[in-house]
Amino acid sequence: MAGCLDNFEWPRCEWMRLGERRNTIASIVAGTMFFSGWWVVIDAAANYPNDKDLPKAAHVCGVVGTIALVMVNSISNGHVRGDGYNTGCLGQTGARIWLFIGFLLLFGSLIAAAWILFGIYVVPGKPHPWPGVQLFMQNALIFFGALIFKFGRTEELWE
Repeated sequence: MAGCLDNFEWPRCEWMRLGERRNTIASIVAGTMFFSGWWVVIDAAANYPNDKDLPKAAHVCGVVGTIALVMVNSISNGHVRGDGYNTGCLGQTGARIWLFIGFLLLFGSLIAAAWILFGIYVVPGKPHPWPGVQLFMQNALIFFGALIFKFGRTEELWE
């Protein structure tokens, strides 16, 4: 049973060959996700202006996620691998620490948004949990946009 799909080959799609457009498409998708995340939370802030409906402190998750997006994508993969990067404060080790802290902040903002969603909106049974859902959507879109922008591009096209 384990080898039943060994001889199966997916057909090659000519339209899926991105080639030199890979960086452009990844950047557009990541930027659209980032923009959509902030658009959703701005809509939540406009529809629920009271502090009891949407606490102002809940916006910190999105700000931390945005800072983490910048931190994660400010380090190239060449810096992490150590390809020709020997200068700077800590060199390759500093780049890896910076990337690790960026990913910690990115995951932390997503987890904090889930905590806000369930802790403030779902468990107490508020009549309209949509601000919490919108905060979580914002952070999820920023999270996946950061991952697409980091890993969806290739550095070989820069040379």
